[in-house]
Amino acid sequence: MPIRVAGVDPRRRVPRTDVVLADPRLAAAREQLGGTLVKAAVSQAQELARAGAISPASVADAAVAALPPTAASLTPVINATGVIVHTNLGRAPLSAAARDAVRAAAGWTDVEFDLASGKRGRRGAGALDALARAVPAAGAVHVVNNNAAALVLTATALAAGREIIVSRGELIEIGDGFRLPDLLQSTGARIREVGTTNRTALADYQRAIGDGTAFILKVHPSNYVIEGFTASVGVGELAGLGVLVVGDIGSGLLRRSPLLPGEPDADSWLRAGAGLVTASGDKLLGGPQAGLLLGEADTVTRLARHPLARALRVDKLTLAALEATLTGPAPPVTEAMAATPESIRARAEVQAERLAGAGVDCRAVLVDATVGGGGGPGVRLPSAALSLPESLAAGLRSGAAVRRGDVPAVVGRIEGGRLLLDLRAVAPADDERLAGAVLAAVAPGGAEHRG
Repeated sequence: MPIRVAGVDPRRRVPRTDVVLADPRLAAAREQLGGTLVKAAVSQAQELARAGAISPASVADAAVAALPPTAASLTPVINATGVIVHTNLGRAPLSAAARDAVRAAAGWTDVEFDLASGKRGRRGAGALDALARAVPAAGAVHVVNNNAAALVLTATALAAGREIIVSRGELIEIGDGFRLPDLLQSTGARIREVGTTNRTALADYQRAIGDGTAFILKVHPSNYVIEGFTASVGVGELAGLGVLVVGDIGSGLLRRSPLLPGEPDADSWLRAGAGLVTASGDKLLGGPQAGLLLGEADTVTRLARHPLARALRVDKLTLAALEATLTGPAPPVTEAMAATPESIRARAEVQAERLAGAGVDCRAVLVDATVGGGGGPGVRLPSAALSLPESLAAGLRSGAAVRRGDVPAVVGRIEGGRLLLDLRAVAPADDERLAGAVLAAVAPGGAEHRG
C-alpha cells in the first residue's frame, strides 16, 4: 500500500487538485476565467506529471502556462491573407471606437429605456439615428442580425404566397452552399425568374408583372463578375415599372466611395427609386454583423412591426458597435482600402530586412490584394507581402507560441511554394507583432503545431 503524504496524490506523488488550486495565480485565474477552465488546466498538468513529462513540483506552473487568455475559445488572428473582408476570419474587424462601445454596453445599459422619463424607450435609438443620418435618402431604417435575415424578413412580410421577380443572372449563392432562391422560397414566396444568365432586359420584367407580383428584387452580384455579351437593368428603369423595387447591395456600401467607383451604394439606389435596400454591416461598412434595411417609411415600418422582426433583432452589443462605426473614425476596413501601395511596400521592406537580419529566409515582394466579403469583385489592390518558406504556415497559425498566447496567430496565403504575409489588411500597429510571431515560429520548437 502506498504511503499517503498530506496534499500529495499517491500516484507518482502528484499534488492533489485542491492543493494546486490554492496557488495564488490559479486562484486569481478562477476569478477571471471560471473554475471549469482552470480545473481542466490543472488536470492536464497532473496527467503530465503522472506520465513523467514534468516534475510534480511543476504542476502549478504547467497549469498556469496552459490557461487561455480569455474564457472564450476564439483566437485573435492577424489577417495577412490579402483579403480585407475575410469571412472565415470574422469579416470586418471593429474599430477601437466600436470595441470601446461594446465594452461600455456589456453591462446594464439604456438600450430600451429612457433615462430622462424613466419609461420604456425606442430600442437602439442612437444606432438607428446614426444609420438614418448616414443614408439621407432613406425615409426610415431598421436593423436585423444579418443581410440574409433582412431578405427573409422582407420576403416574409411582403411576398408570402406571392411572386418575387428576379433576373436569372442575379440568383446568387451567398456562401457555404446557401442560395438566394432557396432562402426566399423558404418564406413561402414564389420566385419568378426573368431573362437569361448573361442578359436581362426591361421588357423581361414588364412581361412578368402581374396581380401576384409582390416586388422586383435587384441583386448586386457582389462576389463575381459576368463579362462579355451581357445586359442588365438598372434600379432607375425598374422603378419606372410601378412595382416596389427591393435592392440587395450585399456588400454594405452606404454612400458612394471613390475607392470603389463601380460598387453600388444604398443611398444612390434609393435616390434612383428603390423602395427598400438591404445591406450588410460587417463588410464594406466595417462594423458588426448586421442586416440593414433602408427605404420608404411605410415599408420599413411594416417590416419592423412584423412578428418575425422580434426573432431577428440585434442585441445591445451590436447596436453599440454599429453606432460607433457610423459615428466614429474610419474603421480598419476603410483604412486598409485607403492605404497606398507605397506605404505598404515600405512597411514590408522594413520588416523583411529585420527578419532577414535575424537569419529568416524572408524578402519583400509586390502582390495584389482583394476586397473580399462579397465586395469589389474583380478589383485588385496593389500591395506588398513578406515572402517566407511555406513550412512556417502551420506554426504561424497554431504553433506552440500561439497556443501559449505569447504571439497572435497569423494567417497568410500560399503562392508558388512560398508563404506570403500580405500587409494590405494588417494594421501598421501590428507590424511588430507579426514580425515577433515569425521569429517565434522559426525558433526551436516554434513550428510545432497540432495536426
